[in-house]
Amino acid sequence: MSGGKGVRVLDEENVRRVVRKGYSEIAKGKSLCCGSSRVCCDEKTSVAVSRSIGYSEEELASVPEGANLGLGCGNPVALASLRKGECVVDLGSGAGFDCFLAAKRVGEEGRVVGVDMTPEMVDKARANARKGKYWNVEFRLGEIENLPVADNFADVVISNCVINLSPNKKRVFEEAFRVLKLGGRLMVSDIVLLKLPSAIRRSVKAYVGCVSGAMMKEDYLKTILDAGFQDVKVVEETRFPIEYMINDPTAKALIDDLKISRKTLISLDNAIASIKVSAVKRVK
Repeated sequence: MSGGKGVRVLDEENVRRVVRKGYSEIAKGKSLCCGSSRVCCDEKTSVAVSRSIGYSEEELASVPEGANLGLGCGNPVALASLRKGECVVDLGSGAGFDCFLAAKRVGEEGRVVGVDMTPEMVDKARANARKGKYWNVEFRLGEIENLPVADNFADVVISNCVINLSPNKKRVFEEAFRVLKLGGRLMVSDIVLLKLPSAIRRSVKAYVGCVSGAMMKEDYLKTILDAGFQDVKVVEETRFPIEYMINDPTAKALIDDLKISRKTLISLDNAIASIKVSAVKRVK
């Protein structure tokens, strides 16, 4: 399949393949570039990136070493108002960073389930859980479009800069709705588009691929509403530097596969935003 000017567009399975491969390499320590283009993402850089997107010093110091990979675009745990005894599901849990923060909020009587489609990342998260003695956290291998979680299971669903990677966001939000209890809450941080620059309007799908699948902001919010959620609100919105996206390992792989030029990508500055969105599963 191809887009404007002969740019090839990846189908859903190829997108998943690229994403899985990129995060597998991160989990193995083979690819850790993120954030600023001048540095690679070692532990120090991961902390700096996470601090810049809303994590406190206390939160950063409280998780096991290696849990924070600096790949988020916000702090959904801080905005989720988690309470003792609640059950939380994290979509795209990575090495477990947000799960471990959530575990402290819900306490021993609560429960946190992280879901990730990369076996190496799940293994890494489980090792971090053992290291940190997080007995109320578990990690499950699975796709966020088909969650290995029962209906009406969770009080809260969170996600941090992962849904934008999915080639089927409608399905992701439908699954989040399914696993939430009535009255349950959704809190996600993610990347969205604010505009489509003229240089790539002829190849919208290619553009979407090169920024790891980000949607237009209004379409993203409508997708959440269409899944059945109510009270959909943008809690916070900030500009997301294009350098962060260019240096994300998964985005890099998509950029290379789609033959998108760096010059075109740089022209997208101010077209990308990080948003934090809340929503509720209410009785209709």
